[in-house]
Order: sequence, then structure tokens, then C-alpha cells
Amino acid sequence: MSALVPGLALGALTASGCVWYVPALVDLRAGADRPVSRRLAALACLSGWGTAGLAAALLLTGAPLAVAGAGMLACVALRLAAWVRARGEAREDAACWAALDARPDVRHAPHRAVGAIIAVGLTLATATGMALTWVHARGALGAAPVVAAPVALAACTLAAAVVTVRERGGEGVLWLRWTGGGGEGG
Repeated sequence: MSALVPGLALGALTASGCVWYVPALVDLRAGADRPVSRRLAALACLSGWGTAGLAAALLLTGAPLAVAGAGMLACVALRLAAWVRARGEAREDAACWAALDARPDVRHAPHRAVGAIIAVGLTLATATGMALTWVHARGALGAAPVVAAPVALAACTLAAAVVTVRERGGEGVLWLRWTGGGGEGG
């Protein structure tokens, strides 16, 4: 196979990569409005797609692809630099928020307790259902308890979750609040 087919395929792929390199151009054009890590990632994206376009041109002309290898190394180096810089920016942001002592109000964030209640309760209901199914298969138990016990456990679990939300003042938990006043979703 000649280098014409892979060159055309790589050219078409590079043209279709505009969904990545056009936003990267926008990030670079925004300049200081974007964090440094995002601009480095945009440079990495542009160098990668630029290298792919260069490789397509080199394949079409029959020139050696050694330059494309250098472009890919530059792309990888820029992406790693962006990753390191993003981690540093995240640490800096965390330090700023810690300095502000911005902790969420625990009364209005019952999602962890509710998640734990639901996870434990539904796991217990599933285990009970499996155990009762095993006992039913041996002929020692009727079909009604096999269905009723796990359903009752699941209902108790959901009731405990609703009670926990109400006790902790969970007005912000929209997925458990059907009625109520204030806030979004009213």
C-alpha cells in the first residue's frame, strides 16, 4: 500500500479533530482569563493535532516522519506540564478555601448519612432475599416471605432515609422532597 492512503486518512482524521483543537484555540485566545494549566493543555492539544496534520502532509509527500516524532514528544511534555500545573492550582485553591474556612453546613448536607443508610439497608434486603430464596428452593419456606421480607426491609430503609433527611433539615435534597416551601423547585 502506498503512503497516499494513510496520508489521506490521517488528513481526514486531523480535519475531524476540530472539535478538540478549535476550543483549544479559544482557550489560548482568551489568554489570562484561563488558568495556566488550561492554556498548557490547549498548547498540548494543538501540538498533537498539528503533528498529526504535519504527519499527513509528510506521508503525502513521501518525506520521513522524524519531525512528527518530535512533535509528539512536545505534545506529551506539554500535557504532563499541564497536569502538574493543574494539580498545583488545585492545591492552591484548596488552601484558599481552607483559609476562608468555607465548610458546608452539615445540617443541610444529609447526603452522606442518607447514602450510608440506603446502601446498608438495600444490601441487607438483597442478602435477606437471597438467603430466603435459598431456603425456599429447599422447600422449607413458602413464596410469600421470600418476597415480603426484602420488600419490607427496603421500605424501612427508605423510610429511615426520609426521616434522616427531615431531621437534618435537608431542604436542598430535591430527590427526596416532594413538597415544601422555598428554594428552587418550590
